[in-house]
Amino acid sequence: MKKNIIISGAGRGIGRATALLAASRGIQVFAISRNIENLKGIENIHAFSVDLSDKSAIASFCNEVSIKNLNIDVLINNAGKLENIPFKDSTVEVFESVYKVNVFGLAELTRQLLPKIDTKGHVVNISSMGGIQGSSKFPGLAAYSSSKGAVITLTELLAEEYKDKGPSFNALAFGAVQTEMLEEAFPGYQAPLSADQMGDYLLNFALNGHQFYNGKVLPVSAGTP
Repeated sequence: MKKNIIISGAGRGIGRATALLAASRGIQVFAISRNIENLKGIENIHAFSVDLSDKSAIASFCNEVSIKNLNIDVLINNAGKLENIPFKDSTVEVFESVYKVNVFGLAELTRQLLPKIDTKGHVVNISSMGGIQGSSKFPGLAAYSSSKGAVITLTELLAEEYKDKGPSFNALAFGAVQTEMLEEAFPGYQAPLSADQMGDYLLNFALNGHQFYNGKVLPVSAGTP
């Protein structure tokens, strides 16, 4: 039986690379992104336009999943919003816009999909090295990095809450990866890893990592510190 994977933020970058690789392996991918034009017409990819800052859009997508009576094997919460703004110039609105996607949208999507996720399934939340205490930080990412720290703690809490009945929950804290989002935030910065490389790692971890980990955050970074 084909596996079913849901990937948020699948329109570009690591999410798209992961979706394409999974589809090429015969996995049914339910890819969600605000812009889905470059996901249409690809075998094994079912694309849905969803704004994760909009609760009604999340509810509409989850209702479609429910109607299809899908058994979800993997949920990859990859969607993220990044703003590179010095803290002194940031506002409540900046923090709200970042947290609405990175934390609140992630939590709401997960909560609504949980009844459809296999008890032996795997929820993978994408965090960042910026959310790891003691790690080197990029300046200007107060909202983004603090939101990713929240994702780590949420992952640990959900793993504890569901440890007896499943699914498993883990977080991957990515270092710098050459994606459109990174280029927009830091023009000219060259990351050590490509989106395709990280997508390959992410898919393999999503399919197999819960055999070895639950409630863990794994740093995934080719850079130092």
